[in-house]
Amino acid sequence: MSNRPFQGLVVQMHDTIHAAIGVVDETATIIACSDPSKVGTTNEFVSMDMNESGDLFIRDGYTYKPFGVRTTPDYAVFVEGTDENAAKYADILAIAMSSIKQYYDEKYDRNNFIKNVVLDNVLPGDIVVKARELHFNAEISRVVFLIRIVSANDISAYDVIQNLFPDKSKDFVFNITETDIVLVKEIKSSVESKDLEKLARSIADTLSSEFYTRVNVGIGTSVVGVKDLARSFKEAQTALEVGKVFDTDKVIVSYDNLGIARLIYHLPTTLCETFLHEVFKRGSIESLDHETLFTIQRFFENNLNVSETSRKLFVHRNTLVYRLEKIKKLTGLDLREFDHAIVFKIALMVKKYLSSSPVKF
Repeated sequence: MSNRPFQGLVVQMHDTIHAAIGVVDETATIIACSDPSKVGTTNEFVSMDMNESGDLFIRDGYTYKPFGVRTTPDYAVFVEGTDENAAKYADILAIAMSSIKQYYDEKYDRNNFIKNVVLDNVLPGDIVVKARELHFNAEISRVVFLIRIVSANDISAYDVIQNLFPDKSKDFVFNITETDIVLVKEIKSSVESKDLEKLARSIADTLSSEFYTRVNVGIGTSVVGVKDLARSFKEAQTALEVGKVFDTDKVIVSYDNLGIARLIYHLPTTLCETFLHEVFKRGSIESLDHETLFTIQRFFENNLNVSETSRKLFVHRNTLVYRLEKIKKLTGLDLREFDHAIVFKIALMVKKYLSSSPVKF
């Protein structure tokens, strides 16, 4: 962290304590001092005492009090003098310095900053400034993965994902709910959608095969810098929600590959209902039984090819033609005609959308 917060507090406290005070880092280099000329000087014997314990110790007429969150202290305050007052001042200074360090870390921590950007909690005008302060490369491409836990055991999926991506200077992992984990991954600018899906698949497979945790993964689009990460996150959310409606069997859903489902998902339900009423006779789409709908699905999967579809369904070609004629009679749409097939395909997706209760963001 920057040494400026320490120096500012040292200057203020010096007016009250009336003794030389300051802060040394783990190498025993003075990083803040009431006497600015001493900043940058080092006492290696102080470093040795800091590594031994977090208790008060005295060196060369100064009382030191280590502080920090790690096993060995990050820093130590020092107060000129070795009496009881110097010890009290050192304790008070250590508490104050520890608090200001915690505040600074929370405010400027890179992972916390990325989390706030992703959740759209940072003003657009502040993102560029803070990203520069935290030394984020504005030219680096990143993408957001949203990993949603479907079923789990006692193993922490969050810890597993953190271990899969240990480089905290490039990749950021954090929880947003009990079931949703976000991975912000640094990627090459030339990466393709299939590569991102492959990475997402490896995450899902690792959690499933080794830790018996099932997840679905939504993938946003890649962005340059950090200011558009919130958009990539919303896209990953949309990918999961759209996939839940239209591709219930898919574990990995990429926003880039949602196709027309993405458009339908963003349509008002009233408009969708109007579309169905205009395309079909009232009740006609509901009159199609399961076997007929299965035939239609296979017909679409085989690119409207009657011969290929009948072969895959193990029925005679004439049987399939009879079924298609029946559909035409019920709905007024001939699926052998491309334009009619498109309308019918969209209508089925719209009906599926209306039958679900998607969560909008």
